[in-house]
Amino acid sequence: MHPLKKDRPLRRIVLVSAATVSGVVLLLSLKPHTVSEAPSAVPAPSSGSSAAEGSAAGGTKSVTGEAAQTRWGPVQVRITLENGRITDVTAVRFPTGNPRDQEISSYSLPRLRAEALQSQSADIDSVSGASYTSDGYRRSLQSALDSARR
Repeated sequence: MHPLKKDRPLRRIVLVSAATVSGVVLLLSLKPHTVSEAPSAVPAPSSGSSAAEGSAAGGTKSVTGEAAQTRWGPVQVRITLENGRITDVTAVRFPTGNPRDQEISSYSLPRLRAEALQSQSADIDSVSGASYTSDGYRRSLQSALDSARR
């Protein structure tokens, strides 16, 4: 006997109601969750190109590289040079659109910074699990170094 026969209307009502409730629960569980974007620690410069600031007295110069577009968003770094040596590297723009981006940035950016300070160049290793961020960081760092040497 078929469960939805017309001589059993109560059974049909119960089955249709259960299917409807299950469908609504599934739709609500698949709803995309939005996360407010976390602000960068340092505001990005207004133009997308590189910018340089320097002081002739101490030989200290800050240069912001061009923003490198990656699959997950732009990556941009600012370097500080003192007498031709990189003394600081700061990520001014990086992907923060969702919790996963924030997690990747939180562990990859300090490692990339340490690599750049150690190598004193853009010839740095990628961080495992953050290949797009690493590539954008490397490209922006090279842009900043090129601008500083002009």
